[in-house]
Amino acid sequence: MSFAGLSLLPRLRPDLRLRLRTHLRPGRRPSRHLITAGLLVLAVLPLPLLAAEVNLYSARSEELIKPLLDRFTQETGIKVNLVTGKEDALLQRLQSEGLNSPADLLITTDVGRLHRAKEAGVTQAVSSARLESAIPAAYRDPTGHWFGLTLRARPILYVAGKVKAEELSTYEDLADPKWKGRVCIRSSDNVYNQSLVASLIAADGAEATETWAKGLVANLARPPKGGDRDQILAAAAGQCDLAIANTYYLAGMLIAPEANQREAAAKMKVFWPNQAGRGVHVNVSGAALTQGAKNRAEAIQLLEYLSGDQGQTWYAETNGEYPVRPGVPVSATLAAWGEFKADGINLTRLGELNGEAVKLMDRAGWK
Repeated sequence: MSFAGLSLLPRLRPDLRLRLRTHLRPGRRPSRHLITAGLLVLAVLPLPLLAAEVNLYSARSEELIKPLLDRFTQETGIKVNLVTGKEDALLQRLQSEGLNSPADLLITTDVGRLHRAKEAGVTQAVSSARLESAIPAAYRDPTGHWFGLTLRARPILYVAGKVKAEELSTYEDLADPKWKGRVCIRSSDNVYNQSLVASLIAADGAEATETWAKGLVANLARPPKGGDRDQILAAAAGQCDLAIANTYYLAGMLIAPEANQREAAAKMKVFWPNQAGRGVHVNVSGAALTQGAKNRAEAIQLLEYLSGDQGQTWYAETNGEYPVRPGVPVSATLAAWGEFKADGINLTRLGELNGEAVKLMDRAGWK
């Protein structure tokens, strides 16, 4: 005996599908009362139960996240509607949409932007034992407004044959006159550099950091321009001997289809600064539940999935980033660069110091 209501099962949440299939599996004849009750239930089920989904605004490009979202959908039955865009544009969109925003979850890069989203009032707190267990306290907001999903280190890259590793030591040492005309770094309006400077303010104080920034600017081989890949290309081309860049850019260049990128990356070596002290500067890409989330439970489930074993392993193997979750193996490329001590500061502090860092960089003449 067939049951017309079975045609609606794919639209139900997985837990509800299982319960109905238990009673309506082939070969088992349901009673008229069960059929009637089932039809009534399907008729009155609220829409969230009939169409589980989550709406995601992501500053990460589609190719870097879509495969992982597809896995999530396959495993949970929850559809992910993905909208990608630039970090600042997505934040502005959330602000303009307010509580009417369709977005349930925001994924963006750098703690500076995550902090701005929280300060703008477009996020809400999440309490999840799974998230708190998976993600170290330093890489999540103390009040639960954002959670780091991947870890990105910003070390010193040097040209093999022009610099010896023993000549390098700390970020602070880059202001030494011995590096005059030998350093490449992107502009001060880049949030990665703002967070790096914020970490120096936290460690050394504002006055010492401003002195350092002036010394660094004096040592630049050229006016800041381009992104992290451009700093690596410039160093490989002989314009400078050192570059400050996030490691995933170097990892991506090593396997890039363009020969010039592969060749440039092959000339560079990674140096982990401040290993005798606080450790190398690290940051995160992360996610936050939006203030107007309509699919709150599904969004939290996706957030937990991204912080779980499968999500973390995928990021480590595919994106050239470090897992935020301890114990997850890194890719062969990252492993070849060796282990490092990371700065243990709670990244929330870097967001709080972002404004001061921007002003300090401006005073130092960092263009």
